[in-house]
Amino acid sequence: MTPPPGWYPDPHSPHLQRWWDGTAWTDHRRAPEAPAAPPPGGGTGRTKAVALTAAGAVLVAAIVTGAVALGGDDGDGTEAGTAPASAPEAPEYTPGSSEPTPEASTSQPSADDPAVVEDQLNGITFPLRDGWVRPQHVAQDDVVMTTDGTYDCPAGVGLCRHGMVFSRTVTENDEKSPEALAKADISEAADEAYDRDRLGRELYGGLESHQVVKSGPVAVAGRAGYLVRWRVKTAKGPGGYVQSLVFPSSVGTESPVLVRYVFDAGEDGPPLADMDRITKGIRPVGDADTGGGVGSSIGPAD
Repeated sequence: MTPPPGWYPDPHSPHLQRWWDGTAWTDHRRAPEAPAAPPPGGGTGRTKAVALTAAGAVLVAAIVTGAVALGGDDGDGTEAGTAPASAPEAPEYTPGSSEPTPEASTSQPSADDPAVVEDQLNGITFPLRDGWVRPQHVAQDDVVMTTDGTYDCPAGVGLCRHGMVFSRTVTENDEKSPEALAKADISEAADEAYDRDRLGRELYGGLESHQVVKSGPVAVAGRAGYLVRWRVKTAKGPGGYVQSLVFPSSVGTESPVLVRYVFDAGEDGPPLADMDRITKGIRPVGDADTGGGVGSSIGPAD
């Protein structure tokens, strides 16, 4: 069985702990928490025996996990998603406690260290907010996250999702201005999201109209970018919001990065504020604290 989310010995650095999100390893690591100080006088013989047993269980888990992970990468440069060793069936009990002592902490990463989704090609990470998951069984290209679950599309054909975020590199346009690129992309973004899909189906009965609700410069990962947001009306269903965000990459040739947001409107759609929260949380890979730099004082216009 797949172990639950929690802190486990890092298969590549057993002296550290690494966050397992229930399906794959994340980039979050920490030093193991120090054991509690023994009681005055060294404690009873039984207390010492239990402590030694618990320490041995952790050491065995670290050795087994490290051995399984010796396979390294899976051949395409990505890390193999080997699950950590599961906790023993009969965990040790701490004297005076009715609950077993777990082998790994199941506390979530703190608010200062949230779960993230990595876009390695463009060298950025996205915060994975509540209600959002990594893409699974998604036909569209360049999807970095979706809302959890699907529903029957308003037009009665196909399955839809209440929210999606895409990330791609702009390579087919000589224009390098984030403003020009965002303004040029927003119409295509609306058509692909709410008019016709790649099979020609009108999942929402067709796109009827749009209204610009937000546009302007914005700082993204310390770079000066630009966004355009539309509220779209569809023939069926509550319609939705689309946003095109463009900013220079901080890696390679600094090609422009295009991030598209597609949010259903209505009470079932994700909070519209998540667009700004996700944008604000975009960071360069390996630099989770970057929020300033070029364009850090820029904010989008309403």
